[in-house]
Amino acid sequence: MRLDAITGLAREQLGEVTARVTKHLGTDEITRPGGRPCALGLYDSIVLVIHLIRRNPVQAVAAEFFGVSQATVSRRWDLLRPIIATVLVDLAPHPRQIIRGGTALVDGTVCPTWDWKKPGGLFSKKAGYPGMNVQIACDLDGELAAIAPTPIPGARHDAYAYAASGLKELMDGIHQLADLGYVGVEGIDLVPIKRKPGQDLHEKAKAANDVLSGIRAAVERAVAHVKTWRMLSEEGGRFRPPIEKFPEMLAAAWGLINLKRYMIVAYE
Repeated sequence: MRLDAITGLAREQLGEVTARVTKHLGTDEITRPGGRPCALGLYDSIVLVIHLIRRNPVQAVAAEFFGVSQATVSRRWDLLRPIIATVLVDLAPHPRQIIRGGTALVDGTVCPTWDWKKPGGLFSKKAGYPGMNVQIACDLDGELAAIAPTPIPGARHDAYAYAASGLKELMDGIHQLADLGYVGVEGIDLVPIKRKPGQDLHEKAKAANDVLSGIRAAVERAVAHVKTWRMLSEEGGRFRPPIEKFPEMLAAAWGLINLKRYMIVAYE
């Protein structure tokens, strides 16, 4: 089985996740009531859950691929999703470790979901589909510095989501550049010049906006990197589980992104 193809992780990285989960659980086995061994052991169960986040197959397809029942896939997903998020949380860098003394680029992206009923509404007019607004920050080269811990219903604007998601608190004291969706937002230091109704922008203002647009291209690359985890991506379909499970999935994906970064450094 090509583990890197189905999970995006090398065998050593999967081993690190398994070691951390084993320490958390206090065992390297998953058993049924009465102590009977389960059809899928801990390591393969972790591979399964990461595969779900990375490739976003329907659970019935994943069940066929791993040779287990759909019910087993569902149980492993609910058991291990929050644990993976928990055991990898220490790998998240402080944004200042990535940004250093420079400027952070901030943006929001809507990760598609079913149109579940949720306070605040999930349908984003900007994106054209229901989803969760995820706030992201990176450095000027597109290196991820932070994914906000609290996803916000997609109907809410980036200007609201910036603080409500927890990104404002994470980025406190760091110089930040964002797009016009953040005009007037406390904590954002630089945005493009907005055209006033009935007026054209001065040529110098247009030139300045072009420069900022070129700089901000890096955050689009950072967003694209996050969305290689297909549960967060339009190309992956959409997030199909109950919407209350989205924050733990997002935290697990952020942990796995940081694991890849951590393991690359550790094995150089």
